[in-house]
Amino acid sequence: MVWIEPDWPAPSWVRAASSTRRGGLSRGPYAGWNLGDHVGDDPAAVAANRALLRERLALPAEPLWLRQVHGCTVAEGEGGCEADAALALGPGQVCAVLTADCLPLLLCDRAGTRVAAVHAGWRGLAAGVIEAAIARLGAAPAELLVWMGPAIGADAFEVGDEVRRAFLADGSTGADTAFRPSPNGRWLADLYALAASRLRALGVTEVRGGGLCTYADKERFFSFRRDGVTGRMASLVWIEPRG
Repeated sequence: MVWIEPDWPAPSWVRAASSTRRGGLSRGPYAGWNLGDHVGDDPAAVAANRALLRERLALPAEPLWLRQVHGCTVAEGEGGCEADAALALGPGQVCAVLTADCLPLLLCDRAGTRVAAVHAGWRGLAAGVIEAAIARLGAAPAELLVWMGPAIGADAFEVGDEVRRAFLADGSTGADTAFRPSPNGRWLADLYALAASRLRALGVTEVRGGGLCTYADKERFFSFRRDGVTGRMASLVWIEPRG
């Protein structure tokens, strides 16, 4: 199994990781370490992949798997619900989001007392999922650390006018610079830049990660935009029990 660990100045007891597709027991279009149980993969393979995830990362509990709907609902302490972000205000609970092009964001406060995982596709970003998660965390934005995991890159994410209008309409600072014309008369959107501009507007100053394109790197990442039928990676964050 291969995963990515955030390069961020979080306390040692805050653990975080983003899986890749390398390893695992899934086959066919889901080949590798597919962790999504809603994409048509063999349920036995997904269960085995999730068991490997718990074992290899030494997770303190089963992740709080969500039913993601591209909204801005934040779940706390429960899995299986419709939500696009999960938070934990203490040790032992593992927050997780599944992605295959959408942007996963992992958050913690500098004191290491609260964490969150956010699933941010363009709809969720425009709807305010980042703002909702930070409000529920209850920490001052200047005290937050954010890591942006693998997502579709700005050279591959072609969108229509309606997507650009959704961001420009709410006056998001810097949103206009996150879009550039594509050769097809549409727009190339930079999810990383859109998320970073919203974080800056909220007062978050410590933002790391970015620059890993799921669409371009077929060996490491699943990509819905590239393949259609495909698996999902997980991005997780948790606080280790201490003492």
